[in-house]
Amino acid sequence: MMQLERLRSSLASSTVMKRGSYDYFVNPITDGVPWVDPEILREVLTALREIGNFDCDMVVAPEAMGIPLAVPLSIECGIPYTVVRKKKYGLPGEVAVTQITGYSKSEMYINGVGEGDRVTLVDSVISSGGTMRAILGGLRSVGAEIVDLLVVVEKGSGKKAIEEEFGVRIKTLLSIRVADGAVKIIG
Repeated sequence: MMQLERLRSSLASSTVMKRGSYDYFVNPITDGVPWVDPEILREVLTALREIGNFDCDMVVAPEAMGIPLAVPLSIECGIPYTVVRKKKYGLPGEVAVTQITGYSKSEMYINGVGEGDRVTLVDSVISSGGTMRAILGGLRSVGAEIVDLLVVVEKGSGKKAIEEEFGVRIKTLLSIRVADGAVKIIG
């Protein structure tokens, strides 16, 4: 496994802000701001390819920051991707799910995934687990098979809760915690 030095450095210098009582960290890989260094993105994508199972029918990623991960993985692996959007399209088979995070609640919409589809889900961060919970529930409701779950950054207890609730394993590149207004890398 790569050392992920660029990602580690980027996370350690992240700005931390409060959203209500929630400690939110701002990082290019998880937020797309202030700007994304292509070398960090390349480092992350290489690491995801190393740990991930892409023997699947498609890559699934939530809007917004799953997209810059899904697109290059789709190209590199030669498999399609679909985005779980925050916008309703009303397409046949569309599945609406409710995303409840540590700082928001919204609807998301899964399109293009059906019974028997084998999917690898990728996302930039798991914190409370609200996004992952919603998407996994939606994918299971249409009969999709989850091949792998890949997340760049783990923060908080959401990963463990989702693994227990759904009987899955979520692979992450790094674990962090936010304390005293700073990001601390813990694994």
